[in-house]
Amino acid sequence: MALVAWCTFFAVVAPRRPRPLATMSFWFGLTLNEVPFLGILALLASTALTAAQGDLESSGARVTAAVAAVTSAGLAVSAWRGVRTDRVVGQALDRELGADWRNRVRVPLRRRRPWARILLLPGLMWRRDVERIPNISYGDAGRRNLLDIYRRRDAPQNAPVLIYFHGGGYTSGAKNREARPLLYQLASRGWVCISANYRLRPQTSFPGHQIDAKKAIAWAREHAPAYGADPSRLFVAGSSAGSNLAALSALTPNDPAFQPGFESADTSVTAAICLYGYYGHHFGETPDRAPSPNQPWAYLNPGAPPFLIAHGTKDALATVEATRNFARRLRHTSANAVVYAELPGGQHAFDLFHSPRFEAVVDGVEAFAAWVLAAPRHTADPAR
Repeated sequence: MALVAWCTFFAVVAPRRPRPLATMSFWFGLTLNEVPFLGILALLASTALTAAQGDLESSGARVTAAVAAVTSAGLAVSAWRGVRTDRVVGQALDRELGADWRNRVRVPLRRRRPWARILLLPGLMWRRDVERIPNISYGDAGRRNLLDIYRRRDAPQNAPVLIYFHGGGYTSGAKNREARPLLYQLASRGWVCISANYRLRPQTSFPGHQIDAKKAIAWAREHAPAYGADPSRLFVAGSSAGSNLAALSALTPNDPAFQPGFESADTSVTAAICLYGYYGHHFGETPDRAPSPNQPWAYLNPGAPPFLIAHGTKDALATVEATRNFARRLRHTSANAVVYAELPGGQHAFDLFHSPRFEAVVDGVEAFAAWVLAAPRHTADPAR
């Protein structure tokens, strides 16, 4: 009971300052923030056990019941924020793509939410209709240059491609951790999805991570057709540090500085999907700082491909203010669509589970990608 209450506080309140509290918000609050139903089930089980032991009339039981009631209310708030994400993502698409954007999309977008999995097995990722082909080498850095392929078992042909880069602050992480609900969902809908490792510190530093990302894109251009993919329709995506990689990849197509030894490879992408990333400092706090070469906002240009950016309002590790600023500056610079969804109550790493929040984001990604594929280049309103 005490542990559930402790984690619920960090999930709902989620203090972002000072830094030690922000770190605690992430580690203690993440799971219950995404799957509060598990906390509610734990409280119900605890209450039932107390009742079975005949302890409901004791003073200690009354205190416990009060804590359980407050905790349950907090979990209900967390659950409501997650459920609201569906509306927020839909509004972000309508705002950027126009009210009639659904008329251009040629595939069905709405799907039944996997509520049984969300409520009971949020960590179960396997799908019967999807196969995962693991540990394919795309470079010479051993296991840090391995990728996994997700595709439908009937191996569709001419499938669009999604290349995903994991998070971990460039010091940790692996290709089979985050965003798997997205990878499995798109694969089941006929995509070929690629999740790639890349070199980490101290093995390399910038631009080594970015060079690996470009190598993965170049590999997909050359080899993905053997797995049923159409590399002319290639999306990049990432979480946290991987979102930084995806944004940089989208903003620096065919840049020889990031393609040593494979300068002639085509590393342009169709669109980018960025989840809870770090894109540069918050200009309102540090207005005089110059851009660092590892910050995507240093590479903003009118030719940027369409972007979908999603960030949680309670993110304790990468500030929503900085992401909001990046989306605004990108929208004012790019000639293509920039969809920005600010997720109520979302924490860093909101893509680890089948949760109402991330399932809404997955739906939004699928809708955005379908729109991009129906109209690959959308000229933004220059007066915006």
